[in-house]
Parts: sequence; structure tokens; C-alpha cells
Amino acid sequence: MRSGDESVVAVLEVGGTHVTAARVDVGTRALLYGRSFREPLDGDGGTEEILSALVRCARHLSVRSPGPWAVALPGPFDYERGIGRYEGVGKFDALRGFDLRAALTAALPGATAVSFWNDADAFVLGEWWAGAAQGHRSVAGITLGTGVGSCFLRDGRIVRHGPGIPPEGRVHTLRYAGQPIEETVSRRALRRAYAQATGASPPDVQEIARRARQGDRAAAGVFAATFTALGRVLGPPLTAFEPTVLVVGGAIAGAWDLVAEPLRAGLNETDPARTRHLVITPAHLPDQAALLGAACLTTACGESRRRTPSH
Repeated sequence: MRSGDESVVAVLEVGGTHVTAARVDVGTRALLYGRSFREPLDGDGGTEEILSALVRCARHLSVRSPGPWAVALPGPFDYERGIGRYEGVGKFDALRGFDLRAALTAALPGATAVSFWNDADAFVLGEWWAGAAQGHRSVAGITLGTGVGSCFLRDGRIVRHGPGIPPEGRVHTLRYAGQPIEETVSRRALRRAYAQATGASPPDVQEIARRARQGDRAAAGVFAATFTALGRVLGPPLTAFEPTVLVVGGAIAGAWDLVAEPLRAGLNETDPARTRHLVITPAHLPDQAALLGAACLTTACGESRRRTPSH
């Protein structure tokens, strides 16, 4: 913070299992004092349980004067109105039709306004603003977790339409082997594939990754097949969009040693001449990028970022 709070935005990043709070100094493109706070969150909980977790996490922050809050969270969500549209997505069903903006404006410390942003958009913009995609004019980014999040940027602006861009810029709308891509690439899909390969009750993805590193052929095969498939699906859109960098984040990107090679192999099946020079990188700021991006989108630095180029 420089001389006052005008350059600082309070931010919440909401995931299916946790919520993170931080204050972002927009001028330095960094978390204030380098600190964030995390609280557990049950995405299957009731409305009051979810709201209480968000407010409890927010109260870790020292908010000294009134100001804006930004909230990054996954869809489907009406980001303009601040109302949940979740149904059948495996989390946040209790927020369906709930006016989260009104509830948080009343409960968050010092909140004068609360804006909502897609968490994948915020993540990719944060990596472009201060992380792995700095200096790149054309950027694609994905997040790997309960599903596949995505965002496309050109000159730092979010692109929703144009050559290679999936509907509304959302990779999860694409299909593989006749099914939505998230039936192949997601936490539940990885666990299901491992169960089918072994006939055993599947552990979580982190344990499957550990087993793959220790020589479990079924575990290694599941990772290889899953991320080769993702590369095949991403190949045509990326060939058309022509990014110079693909940034990968989300919890599953923590197993980068098992993700990178099959992802590259799948991408190369489309057009190896074009993808050969594509930088494929894990996030440099995996725990901070969405916080930074949401703050940028909320302030003047994000005004042009929200506009979609016509091409």
C-alpha cells in the first residue's frame, strides 16, 4: 500500500473445498504484505454454511476503510447480478438462485461494492499481469480440477469469440469421444478411470499421482490417456487462436510431471509445426493469480481487460 487504501482491493477466491482471502496492491501487482488467508469450505454445504465460511475467511483481513471487494468463483454464475446458477455440477447447489452480492455486501468488512468474476478468467489474467504469461500478447490458459476452466487473452483482454475460441471461451463446452470433455478430464473422471483400470475403490487424484510416480502402471496410464485426450481437444482451437503460451493451473496441475508430456503429445497430433514453439507452462503464481486477476478486473487497470476484441 502506498499512501492510502485507494490502490488496494480486498479479494476472495472461492473453490469447491476452500476459500482464500487477500488484499491486493494493484500498484505493485502483489498481495499486500505477501499474505493470504485460507479457510476450508464445503461446496456441498448449505447456504448459511457456505456464506459463513466466506465471511469467516474475509474477517482475517485488516480492512481499515470502506472499499470494493472482488470475488473470483467458478460458474455457472450470473456474474453481473451476483446470483448462483449452479445445478447438477457437483458443488454449490445451495447457492442456486441465491443473491450472493446482497449477502456479502451486508457481511464483508468495509464493503462498498462487491463484484464477481469467473475464477478461470481471473487466474489467466493474473498470470498475464504478473506471472507465467507476462510479455505474451496472445495467451491461452486452463485450470484443472473439478472440471476444466479456461480463458483466452489477446493483448491482455479477455476474448470470448473469434477463430479457435470455444463458445464463450469455455473449453468445458468441447467434446471428446462423443462426451463433454469433463467426462474425460476432471477430478471425478481421473478417479473413475483409475477405478475402471484397477477394479478397486479409487483414491483421490493426489494419491493416484503418487502411485504413478512409484511405478503403478495403471495410475501412469490414466494420467497419460487423460492429458493426451486434453491435448487432442485443445489442438484445433489453439492452432486457430495461435497463442504463444498455454498456462496450466488448478489443483491437478500440481502433478505437472505427469501432465506436461502427454498434453504436449496430444497437442502435437493436430499441427506439430505450430505447436512446437508454443510455450506450455504451469502457473508461476498458482495460489495468487486468481486473486491478482480479480483485483485487476475490479479496478481501472481492468477496464480494458473486460472488453472483448472483435477478432
